[in-house]
Amino acid sequence: MARTRFNNATIAGLACTFPENEVSTESLAMSLGVNAGRLVSITGIENRRVAPPYICASDLCADAAERLLASLGWKKDSIEALIFVSQTPDYILPATACTLQHRLGLSKECASFDVNQGCSGYIYGLWLASSLVETGLQRVLLLVGDTSNRISSEEDKSVAFLFGDSGSATALERRPATSHFVLGTDGGGAENLIIKAGQCRQRPNCVNCLRTEVESGKRSPTELFMDGSEVMAFTLREVPPLFEQLLGYAGLQRSQLDAIVMHQANKFLIENLARKIEMPMEYIPLSLQEFGNTSCASIPVTISACLREAVSAKSLTLALLGFGVGWSWSACTLSLDSISAPEIAFLK
Repeated sequence: MARTRFNNATIAGLACTFPENEVSTESLAMSLGVNAGRLVSITGIENRRVAPPYICASDLCADAAERLLASLGWKKDSIEALIFVSQTPDYILPATACTLQHRLGLSKECASFDVNQGCSGYIYGLWLASSLVETGLQRVLLLVGDTSNRISSEEDKSVAFLFGDSGSATALERRPATSHFVLGTDGGGAENLIIKAGQCRQRPNCVNCLRTEVESGKRSPTELFMDGSEVMAFTLREVPPLFEQLLGYAGLQRSQLDAIVMHQANKFLIENLARKIEMPMEYIPLSLQEFGNTSCASIPVTISACLREAVSAKSLTLALLGFGVGWSWSACTLSLDSISAPEIAFLK
């Protein structure tokens, strides 16, 4: 496991933006002939925000960033690095972070780069941003978001009801604060959550872009495949020991945590995981009901949706847990102390 302690990097603020377009599980279930009540009871998802074709993850992150910087009163030329974490970038090249640097009006001296990471991506991004601050930078902007519905088939019942689109912005600056990170990877599980075609291994063509019949509906090789049972097995195998390692490394007891913010995979998985780590569900906020599984942004989304008023007014000690595609996992403990947290916004 990669383990890191930081002493001088703190989160100053966090904001999230969603597409205005809302899709209910009930309406989609009717169109696919699926029992909506059973789906909701398992996934916990009643509604999701789905981006129209003209809105990308970068658009959602840019809106969140503009609102966050305004709320903080930060001058744009004070930001020394921009990190964009996403599996749905605007282009193969250039890096979307470069276009966001220009779009946001940041200094040309601002280092900007992309990170291709999914379910564990927010914590990976925090780790990278904290590393930059710890080693000398004063302010870093972390943008994390996905439009996962753009890369999954609405005719594939294994994924059609899960994903919500969103973007987030997190501002970090150099101030005394302690955080602990534990991260890991097992690429042996890559085939269980994958888009096999569309890039250099299998370039897109007129054949692999066509949807064909699969067990769960219709899907093309350029769209997301997920083996749900393998995801469940991986999570219950790797995350409980990850949580124990994190607590031990940070020197914390369960009773010292105000909340545990998990990647919002689905309600059934999270409830099973809560039992495994011996934490009651009242300590584990859920944003699934209104926003679905928002991929790499699900942790900041959950903080914004469920803890915004608390983190704006007082100090909370949180454990964050990310897990999924890769296989990849990440965890951290940190304190959010009266941070700037603008209200959630919706983009037309």
